[in-house]
Amino acid sequence: MFGWLSQHSDILSIFTTVGSIIIWLGFSQYLYMEMRRHRHPRLLINVGKRKDIHALCIISNMSDEPVMIEYLIAELETSQGKITQEISGTVVSLSNSQQGPLGPDDFFHIGTFNRIIRHLADGAGIEMDGHRPEGDVSFRSLTIRLVGVFGPESLPIAAHRCFRLKPEEEYCVLSPATPDTPQLTKRWQRHRVRKWIEEINRGDAAFSRSAR
Repeated sequence: MFGWLSQHSDILSIFTTVGSIIIWLGFSQYLYMEMRRHRHPRLLINVGKRKDIHALCIISNMSDEPVMIEYLIAELETSQGKITQEISGTVVSLSNSQQGPLGPDDFFHIGTFNRIIRHLADGAGIEMDGHRPEGDVSFRSLTIRLVGVFGPESLPIAAHRCFRLKPEEEYCVLSPATPDTPQLTKRWQRHRVRKWIEEINRGDAAFSRSAR
């Protein structure tokens, strides 16, 4: 046995070296994936407690670093088109007087979904009868979009979530269209988010109503 090992020591040394390299490559890949996971921004848009439009719209930062929220955009889809408006500084009502970056595991709310819907409807000249719009207009969904800056990175990040609206007799049911909050964090997506910001700054996206 020892004689065989002595005769094939060179081959065994090669296999040992290759095995060590494979192990270190696997370990390095694991460390890299862990680092990317911890550096990955993650914003959540959730419904607080209730299941109707009187629930609070809650924004949470589940990243490992702070996120500066720069823009909050709401889009109300109706039977006659979409109403889009930036709601930063208007309908927003922060529960914790959020002024600086949103820290890891921190959250705030931007008021109730009902308040946001009424704000958009009022801007579009839609009269409301309780939770229902008057006339031939009906509401289909409400989408909340967040645009922010994560860490030292120059390109903005974004997150969005759509909520379906189903009017009942006494209230309007609110149901998320997706099980989670889709994130726009890939490089090509973040270039698209930058275009959103440019449109907002030009005033193109401040208020729009597009007929189908």
